[in-house]
Amino acid sequence: MELISQHRTLPYLSGRFFDGISSGLFMMALSWLLLEPGDMGTFVAVLALVCTATSFVFTPFFATLIDRHSRKAILIWVQVLQSATAGLVMIAAMFNLDSHWLLGTSQLIFWVSSNLAWSTNNAFTQENYDSHEYASISGKQEIVLQSTTLGAGALGVVLLKYWGMMEFAAFAASASAIAAVSYLVTPYRQQLREQHTVRFISQMLQSKAIFSAQPRFYTLILLSCLSYPVLTFLSKLVPIWFAELGISGDWFAAYSILFGLGSLLTGALLSKLLALTSHRVTLVYSMAMLAVVLIVIALVLSPLYLLLLTVLLGFFNALNRITRTNWLHHTVDVSQRGRVEGGLVLFSTSVQSLSYVIIALLAHYGFTQYGFAIAALTVSAAAIMMYLLGHVSQLKQTITT
Repeated sequence: MELISQHRTLPYLSGRFFDGISSGLFMMALSWLLLEPGDMGTFVAVLALVCTATSFVFTPFFATLIDRHSRKAILIWVQVLQSATAGLVMIAAMFNLDSHWLLGTSQLIFWVSSNLAWSTNNAFTQENYDSHEYASISGKQEIVLQSTTLGAGALGVVLLKYWGMMEFAAFAASASAIAAVSYLVTPYRQQLREQHTVRFISQMLQSKAIFSAQPRFYTLILLSCLSYPVLTFLSKLVPIWFAELGISGDWFAAYSILFGLGSLLTGALLSKLLALTSHRVTLVYSMAMLAVVLIVIALVLSPLYLLLLTVLLGFFNALNRITRTNWLHHTVDVSQRGRVEGGLVLFSTSVQSLSYVIIALLAHYGFTQYGFAIAALTVSAAAIMMYLLGHVSQLKQTITT
């Protein structure tokens, strides 16, 4: 059984490894490249808003697509699209046709397709593994994800100092192509068969009924999802703040690396952490610790202390996210997982869109540093509501029994 699991896991993790390299290079390093000329903070913030708005529009269709078609095939086609996009950027660079509009368009394609791949990967994991394997594969996925996505973002900032855009894009295109091949050779235990007895639109509209069936559970899950838009908010806020302070790209690279190290630590300890208590309790205390770290960052407001505390941000954010994912693995029906992921993405991207409006306003009026206080207040409020919601649910269960 262990050999079968390894045969299934190694090519899959290889696909996630190279997917992370390609996505990390475009999603993180390009943001810094766009900021280098100066006075581009508003453009980067507006670009992020356009990306999240586009992703929001496509999410209901993507979610239903995941529940109707082979999740393995979706993963492969996403990598083909990303490889082609990076290849076009490489060709444009060869003829000196690259511009901030081209880079912004490529980032949009990577952003939207990466969101599709993220939801598909969660559904694929639930479908392709048994319940006793979830914690183990989640830990391995986190180690791969953080050592590539965030590490590649930091590597990209450094490489841009020495490489031209042509070499940079070629590297990303090659990584996506290797990821596609890795997913292609991954053994797939498809439990969800393609059935089209229900119309696409009808199946998409069933999402509301899925969430309404367990309102307290999904409210708790949605509140925990706020950690994602808050951290992506910081991923845009930090480079803008550093650029305003005249800090070099090496500091942003350090931020990315330290965040990844914190998440790597979570991946290494995941099985033990999840065994300590219930998913609900782990979700609440990880969110509470995120709030504490953000409050300290907002109060101190120092680039050095921000870097020192970034490890804790990475650790508790990863613990929150993986706990939520594993809880869904054990709770949600595999045939509904795509639409559940879609609902969570709609909520997250809505908050993301609002957060990027806030960044654009803060950057425009020169109040970028106040973004840290906004992030701290948001997570603190979510953690308190999660605790109260969980406490009420537990009390009702006690009264019932």
